Amino acid sequence: MIVGINGIIEKKEPTRVHVNVNGLVYEVFISINTFHALESEKIKLHTIQIIREDTHSLYGFANESEKQMFAQLIKINGVGPKVGLAICSTYTPSSFSAIVQANDVGSLKRVPGIGPKGASRILVELSNFIVDSSSDSSTTSQAEAAMALESLGFKKEQVIKALSGISASDTGEIVKQALKKLK
Repeated sequence: MIVGINGIIEKKEPTRVHVNVNGLVYEVFISINTFHALESEKIKLHTIQIIREDTHSLYGFANESEKQMFAQLIKINGVGPKVGLAICSTYTPSSFSAIVQANDVGSLKRVPGIGPKGASRILVELSNFIVDSSSDSSTTSQAEAAMALESLGFKKEQVIKALSGISASDTGEIVKQALKKLK
């Protein structure tokens, strides 16, 4: 079981990276939040390996709390890795925990691939989900800025390009800098 990976990024896309570990290149599927957290060429990811009949897949996360969130999500009947990553891409662990605590079906339905029944089932299954939010404050700000820019009408691809390279930690400052890039 592979639980972590250290290496050098060879290829980076919003939903996956190719990581070179001493000459062996792994494809690791990641969330958008993890994509924004990968700032340098050398990376360390917390991973979950899923082995099925037809595929062996690695899912990587910038912090342990996002990994725990994903692990809890894929245990739910009807929630696979694709939907789990979609939720991890849409919400940080702390914001997802707030949604679960508030039993907010409407917010969960915003995730691609989740309807009203699925959202209700997830909220029931994870009624006690609480996460340590101390490790993901910068990714929270990045995710909030991304949602703000998308709500202003910018396409997801434009937002991802604009947010890359911004090192501010305050959501407002991140949005300001991204808007300058988007002009």
